[in-house]
Amino acid sequence: MRVSVIGCGHLGIPHAAGMAHLGHEVLGVELDRSKVDRLNRGQAPIHEAGLPELLEKHTGSGQLRFTTSIAEAADFADVHFLAVGTPIDADGRSYDPGQVFGAARALAPLLTRPCTIIGKSTVTVGTTAHLTRLVQRLAPAGKAVQVVWNPEFLREGHAVQDTLHPDRLVAGLTTPEAEETVREVFAPVLADGVPLIVTTPETAELIKGAANTFLGLKVSFINAVADMCTAAGADVLTLVRALGLDPRIGTGGMQPGIGYGGGCLPKDVRAFTASADHLGATDAVVLLRAAEQINENRPDTALRMIETALGRPVGGARITVWGASFKAGTDDVRESPSLALAGLLHRRGAHITVHDPHANGAAIVRHPELDYADDLTASCQDAEVIVIGTEWPQFRDVEPAVLQNRVAARLLVDLRNVLDAGPWREAGWTVHQLGRPQFTR
Repeated sequence: MRVSVIGCGHLGIPHAAGMAHLGHEVLGVELDRSKVDRLNRGQAPIHEAGLPELLEKHTGSGQLRFTTSIAEAADFADVHFLAVGTPIDADGRSYDPGQVFGAARALAPLLTRPCTIIGKSTVTVGTTAHLTRLVQRLAPAGKAVQVVWNPEFLREGHAVQDTLHPDRLVAGLTTPEAEETVREVFAPVLADGVPLIVTTPETAELIKGAANTFLGLKVSFINAVADMCTAAGADVLTLVRALGLDPRIGTGGMQPGIGYGGGCLPKDVRAFTASADHLGATDAVVLLRAAEQINENRPDTALRMIETALGRPVGGARITVWGASFKAGTDDVRESPSLALAGLLHRRGAHITVHDPHANGAAIVRHPELDYADDLTASCQDAEVIVIGTEWPQFRDVEPAVLQNRVAARLLVDLRNVLDAGPWREAGWTVHQLGRPQFTR
C-alpha cells in the first residue's frame, strides 16, 4: 500500500521505517527540513535499537522517503498515519491536541479521493469523533475519508521491535471499510498471529490511557514498597520475585527505582486522571493521583538516600550521576527522573557531573548548569559519591578497580539496583541500593 506518516519524532520515525519493512511504500512528513534531509540520507536523529539499519536499507531502496510537503503526502498515499505529538496542555493535566487537529486541517482539504486516516497519537476520549466530523467537513472526498484510532504501545528503545512484532493491535473504527483497510495495512503483522482488537474509537482511546496508567500504578506501587523495605531492612528484589510468581501479578514493569519518566507515561497518567475527573469517577481520581504523588516525590526520596550515604547534606559535595535518559536504550531525557535528581542536587549546592552513554547532548540543552563527561571513568574524577540514576547495562559492567584511584571516596548509591554489589564491596566500596539491606565496609 501507499502510506504516509505525518510527524517524524520518537513515534513517527520507527513507524515509518517499520511500515516500509512490512512492504509498503512510505512517505514521511516532517516540517523540519534539516531532519528531513538527514532522514533521506538514512540517518537516525534519535537513538533507537535497529532503527539506523532500517532507515539505511529502505531509504536506499526508495521504499521509504521523507518530505516537508503535506500536499505531496495527500497525492501519494491512500492511508495516512497521524503520529504527531500530544503534549500536556497549559493546564498541566490534559492533552494538547493542537498538533493532531493542525495536521488534520492541513491534510483534509487536499483529500480528493477515498482514503483512511489512522491516528497513532495518545488523545483524550472523544477526540476521534470530533476529528472525523472535522475531516469529513473539510475534505472534498467527504465521508469517503475514514478516521480510525490505532493507539501505539511502543516502548522507547524497543520501538522498531514493537512496530514489527507488537503484542496486540487495537483499532477504534465505525465502518467495515475502515476495518478492511486496517487489516490490509497490518496484514504481515496479523499473519504472525498478533491479535487485533476491533472496537469503538472511544474504547480504543481509553485502552491506550488505561494501559500506560496501569504501568504507572505498578511502578509507583513497587517504589512505595521499596521505601517500606528500606525502613524495615527488607529486600525489595526478593519481594518482587515472590510477587511475580503469582500469575495475576507478574514482574513486568515492577522494577523499583526513582520513578517513571519519558514523553508518554507521566503525561498519560496525568491526562487519564483528568479524564476520570471529567467523567466524574472520583474514586479513580483518588487512586491515580496517589500514584502520581508517589512518582513526583521520588527525587526527594533519592536525595534523602544520598544524604544518608554521605552522612551529611549534599551541599558542597562532588557527586557523579550516571544516567541522563529517562531509561536505558534511548537518548530521550523528557521528564527523566535521573536528570531531575541531578538538578535537585545542584540546587542543594552539590557539584554535579553527569555521564550518559547516549543522552549527554540532549541533557545539556535542558540542564546547561550541570557538568557533563562523555567518558565514564573521567566522570568519576574526585567524586565523593557515584549515583546510578538510569539502568544502562554499561554501568553494570564497570570494574570497580578501574575507578578506585579516580574517586575521593569509594561510595556508590545505586537507585536502580543495577549492580551486583558483591564485587564492589569486596573492592572496598560502600554500596547503598534502593529498598535493599545496606552493608558497609
